[in-house]
Amino acid sequence: MRRSIATVCVSGTLDDKLAAAAAAGFDGIELFENDLVVSPMAPAEIRKRCADLGLSIDLYQPFRDFEAVPPELLRANLERAERKFDVMAALGVDTVLVCSSVHPAAVDDDDLAAAQLAMLAGRAADRGMRIAYEALAWGRHVSTWDRSWRIVERADHPALGLCLDSFHVLSREVSPAGIAGITPGKIFFLQLADAPHLSMDVLQWSRHHRLFPGQGAFDLPGFVKLVLAAGYDGPLSLEVFNDVFRQSDPARTAVDAMRSLIALEDRIAPHLPPAPALTGHAFTEFDVDGRSGPELRSALRGLGFAHTGQHRTKPVELWEQNSCRIVLNSAVTQPGPAMISAFAVTSEDPARSLDRAEALLAPAHPNVREPGEAELAAITAPDGTSVFVTPPGDEWRSDFLPTGAGAAPTGLLAVDHLGLAQPFDHFDEAGLFYHSVLGLDHLATEEYAAPFGLMRSRAVADPARSVQVALTVALLRRGEWAPAVADPQHVAFTTTDIVATAAALTCPTLPVPDNYYDDLAARFALPDDVLATLRRHGILYDRDPSGGELLHLYTPVFGGRVFFEIVERRHGYTRFGEPNAPVRMAAQRHRRLTSNPSSGTP
Repeated sequence: MRRSIATVCVSGTLDDKLAAAAAAGFDGIELFENDLVVSPMAPAEIRKRCADLGLSIDLYQPFRDFEAVPPELLRANLERAERKFDVMAALGVDTVLVCSSVHPAAVDDDDLAAAQLAMLAGRAADRGMRIAYEALAWGRHVSTWDRSWRIVERADHPALGLCLDSFHVLSREVSPAGIAGITPGKIFFLQLADAPHLSMDVLQWSRHHRLFPGQGAFDLPGFVKLVLAAGYDGPLSLEVFNDVFRQSDPARTAVDAMRSLIALEDRIAPHLPPAPALTGHAFTEFDVDGRSGPELRSALRGLGFAHTGQHRTKPVELWEQNSCRIVLNSAVTQPGPAMISAFAVTSEDPARSLDRAEALLAPAHPNVREPGEAELAAITAPDGTSVFVTPPGDEWRSDFLPTGAGAAPTGLLAVDHLGLAQPFDHFDEAGLFYHSVLGLDHLATEEYAAPFGLMRSRAVADPARSVQVALTVALLRRGEWAPAVADPQHVAFTTTDIVATAAALTCPTLPVPDNYYDDLAARFALPDDVLATLRRHGILYDRDPSGGELLHLYTPVFGGRVFFEIVERRHGYTRFGEPNAPVRMAAQRHRRLTSNPSSGTP
């Protein structure tokens, strides 16, 4: 099907929006009236600009507060409509969106609404145009799709049909099931938006919290199937009001939007290469410089890692303990804090993983390599992290010459998860990326009050939990005073005996305040000897409603940005210890202050 996007979805001037939509591969646009009003281009110029870019103008919107009004207001509305039809003619668009009225003079009378909409449709038909009537979820009298359909059906005019907007339909209590029974040809336009489930005023929910398909909680595949069953054959069009999207790079937002539509279409009628099963984390790569490198090396030794390999041609080191593999890359051009620059996952079919990524607008780029070195290809995540996809086995390790170094293992077995703080503008984009491109499922989204602001955490994982990534973001942009570490990152390792592991560590771990353990005793009624053990080693504790337990501890921040976590999961605990995140953040802050008292910030 054709793909369209409303200009309100992206930031910038109208020309910025058109260029972004065309570059992302959209076939057409919905032209939002505000974008026209502030544009220096005349309607005819906009029409030509769209044609030059290969874009059709599929809908002009919105026309508000028309129906079920007194005669004097109707006359003014009809005159207003004729002027809009003139604009539409110059634009070359034949369909206008008419929203259900919120005007205080509108009356609750379906017959009157139908008669006046039929009158408007007659005038539109005289100009070769159509009216797509939409029930706003906060409409004064018409606020559900079924009532808007009854009015359109009663009006019985060939130039009057429905616009169905997934937000307005799915945010209300009326079931969408009956949409499949709408008369074929009477759905003139389809608008798509996702959203999280929120308990708030529906107008504010709509204007500020819509998302692209796959980023929220709505059943959009089921909704679209109902619309298609009613014979709809127009474009799939995105109409998303979102405060973040409207201040982000329009080119990037448009690509995110297109990816969401491609993924949605695949859920409706599978056509993409299916995401192969992922079987684990192969390695995590840190960029380090002359200052952060020694800190990371010391920390890894204290965690029981050995420097087992040196890259044949690059200043890159391999550190290992059992299936935990860390790569330190010193080939950085700009000094700065240590950072997770890449990680690798093993795929049962790497070629198919990369084909899927390319189809979802995330083409892989090959690594720079010398002859004879392993060929790896990486996909770039929204935060700039490279995600390598490797075959089963350790072929990539052949690039490293053995050092013969040994270490004293501390019981770390494998990577449990990666923790990646996301830039504010790209949190929802990242969730869609990992879900659609790599096939990772969304787990629960959590919010918690941290020392320096409200945080949101969203985890993604494959069904077997072999690959897990926890994404976090601060919900408000930082001000000038931001003593927390900017965009922290960490690797969490598993152990089967965290007490023994803690006793074997020689790297520093975070001291946890006594107040935490006093509270723990009150919340979970743990035995005194268990509490004493946890307190002695700085181990944090969480329990889920089904009795699953998490025991975990953290290190301080190393290299200015990164830290490590050690976890022991018991009895099927599947979460990530979010209730303890504020404790960890405060403890890391205290550690920085006490280790460098002259500085209040990192």
